[in-house]
Amino acid sequence: MSFGKCRNCGSDLNKSFVDLGMSPLSNSYISPHDLNNYEIYYPLHAYVCGQCLLVQLEEYESPENIFTDYAYYSSYSQSWLSHAKEFADNITDFLRLDENSKVVELASNDGYLLRFFTQKNISVLGIEPAQNVADEAIKNGITTIKEFFCPLLAEKLISEHQADLIVANNVLAHVPDLHGFIEGIKILLKPRGTATIEFPHLLSLISLNQFDTIYHEHFSYFSLLVLVSIFEKHALQIYKVESLLTHGGSLRIYVAHADSDVIIDGSVATILEKEKEAGLNEIDCYKRFSEQVIDVKSKILEFFVQARKKHKKTIGYGAPAKGNTLLNYCGIGSEFIIYTTDMSPHKQGQYLPGTHIPIKSPDEIFSDKPDYLFILPWNLRDEIIDNMSGIRQWGGKFVVPIPEIEIIE
Repeated sequence: MSFGKCRNCGSDLNKSFVDLGMSPLSNSYISPHDLNNYEIYYPLHAYVCGQCLLVQLEEYESPENIFTDYAYYSSYSQSWLSHAKEFADNITDFLRLDENSKVVELASNDGYLLRFFTQKNISVLGIEPAQNVADEAIKNGITTIKEFFCPLLAEKLISEHQADLIVANNVLAHVPDLHGFIEGIKILLKPRGTATIEFPHLLSLISLNQFDTIYHEHFSYFSLLVLVSIFEKHALQIYKVESLLTHGGSLRIYVAHADSDVIIDGSVATILEKEKEAGLNEIDCYKRFSEQVIDVKSKILEFFVQARKKHKKTIGYGAPAKGNTLLNYCGIGSEFIIYTTDMSPHKQGQYLPGTHIPIKSPDEIFSDKPDYLFILPWNLRDEIIDNMSGIRQWGGKFVVPIPEIEIIE
C-alpha cells in the first residue's frame, strides 16, 4: 500500500497499476571497476490515481541525480533522426516558421533536432540539464542552456527567447513537477505560439503489454484524457493530436494558449473516443494490466529456458533503458544472454545495471555467430532486423519480446 500523493491532483496513491519489483535506475550503466560495488535498488511499482487516472511512479530519486550525466544520445538512432527531420520540415510549413522565428527545445539532448532548424536559418535554443549530452550539442554549434526547465528559467528567458515553437519530445514523462514544467511552457510561449509534445501513449502501453517502458526515469504515463485536463488547469489547450509509431506508439500534441484563436482539430475528439472505447476512463481497465504482464514474463522466461536446454547461444542487441526493466523484472542475466551490443560508444565496455550483462560493439555479433539475437529496443525492430540481416547466413534468428515473444527467421 502506497502513501504517496498524485503529482497531478494530490490524491492518495493506493491503487496498483503494476508492480515490477525492485530495480536499479535503468540508465545507471556500470563501469568495469565498479562491478563489485553495491547497487541501489528502488521499488518499480506504478500506481494509478483513483481520482484523475494518471499512471505514475513515486519519486524515489531526484531528476538531478538521474539526468545530470545521461547515457542516452539521440543521434545514434538513424530512424529517430529521420523522424526528427520529417517533423522539422512539416512543422516549419505548418507554422510558417522563418528566419524571424524562434524555436526552443526542452530536453534537447545532443542537438539532434535543432540542427534541422538551423539548416533553415531559424534561430534555436536548447535546454538540456545533462551536462555530457549538452556539451555535445554545444560542440556541434547548437546554443544550449545546461539547466532543468522550470517557471523561473522561463521568466529569465522570455525577453530574448520567447518562442514561436516549443518542442518537448519524450521529456514530459521525466518530469516529477508536472505543473511547474507546464507553467514554464505557458510563460515562454508567444501569445500565438505552439508547443508540440511527444510522449509514449498509455493506450499503447496497456494494449501492447509494453511494461518495460516503465522505469524510474519515467515518473508519469499519459493518456490524452488526463493531459487535456492538466493543460486546462494552466489555461492551455490541446488543439491537434497525431498518432506516431515511435517508441511503440506515441502521441504528438499541439498546444496553444486557451485564449488564442486556433481551431480545435477533429483529431482531438478522435483520440479521446479511442481511449474511452478502450476503457481508459474507467479504473477497471488499469486493474487488469498486471495479469497481462505476468503472462508476458512467463513466455519470455520459457523461451530462455528452452534455448538453454538446447544449448543455443543468445546475444542481445541494444542497451536501452526499457531493456533493463525487462531483464531485471524477468530475472534474465548473463546465464541467458552472454552479452548485449549497442551502437553508442558511450555504452560499449560498460555493463547493464542489475544484471551485469556486458555491452559490446555490434561488430562482435558476426564473430560469435549467435543462434538468437534478442532485440531489446523492440520499437526499432525493423531497423535492427534490416541492419543485422547478415545473421541469417548462419541460421541466426531474431527474437522480439514485446508485445509478446516472437521468433523471426
